[in-house]
Amino acid sequence: MTMWLPLAAVLALVACLPHESAAVAINEQGPAHPGPPPPPPPPPKPKGPSRPVPWQVMVYLSEGEFHGGYGGGALLSDRWVLTAGRNLFLKKSREDTRGQQPLVPKVYLGVAKFEDADGSKEAAVETVFLHPGFQNTSDWENDLALIKLKEPVNFNHTLMPIPLPEQGENQEERLKEEAIFGAWDWGIIHYQPGAIKYLKLPVVSREVCRAEYQSGHSPVVDDNMFCTGASELFLNVCFNDAGSALVFQNPKTNRVYAAGIVSYDKVCAFKKYAVHTRISAYLPWIRDVMRGDKVSAQRESLVANMYSGKI
Repeated sequence: MTMWLPLAAVLALVACLPHESAAVAINEQGPAHPGPPPPPPPPPKPKGPSRPVPWQVMVYLSEGEFHGGYGGGALLSDRWVLTAGRNLFLKKSREDTRGQQPLVPKVYLGVAKFEDADGSKEAAVETVFLHPGFQNTSDWENDLALIKLKEPVNFNHTLMPIPLPEQGENQEERLKEEAIFGAWDWGIIHYQPGAIKYLKLPVVSREVCRAEYQSGHSPVVDDNMFCTGASELFLNVCFNDAGSALVFQNPKTNRVYAAGIVSYDKVCAFKKYAVHTRISAYLPWIRDVMRGDKVSAQRESLVANMYSGKI
């Protein structure tokens, strides 16, 4: 039981963090003036130190920036990682992925800073499972994949799985509910990634979110998705955050769980709302894939109970 004490300390820090984080600030324009406009100010630095997000995983394919060679993932058990299906392809549109087999990525665990992703943090991958309905009708539909690791990983205060939602846990449907999001400090375009930060994002209604996205290249927000807005400091999800987990706390039981996986991460300063795949809608598929690994499934259930407690 002693190994869980550091986890409680880590989670207790989350609630104290004053809306720090992650990706991009929306710059305000100054008054008109002659001559060329001044360069934009650097993105604001989050307040407070960086801390581990113990369930955060880096899913890595290449150094590609705009085609997204790397993204996030969520550790579900000692051998399973949940991520976005698009993270298994370098080019991610339906036209590019149609008929293509998903790539097997590198997976890095317990990485608090981008530069820490080296061989000592890598976990070998056994196989990947792309959702069979991935991109059936749109680029963002059924955007999930499971990654099975070759060997069980050892948990510690910087590496812990995040539980899946249980029946009736649908915090993502409660408007203005704040969720915790751990993201790499990507910053504005071409701003180098840094350390993982905590970001608190409010849930917005599907109707408001759908109204934001009208063009054919934007996500069609269906009932298997939900949306979040920017933090109070106008920080938001950005490039390469796809696959990261959005985490809620059940107000009745204080149980912490992953409610969503980031799908549409091209928000930055250009769009208002990030779009997340609603995990509860895919629990049958997730459980079915993991069912063959009974030991990991039992451990995931045990961890879910041990996570119960206030953030």
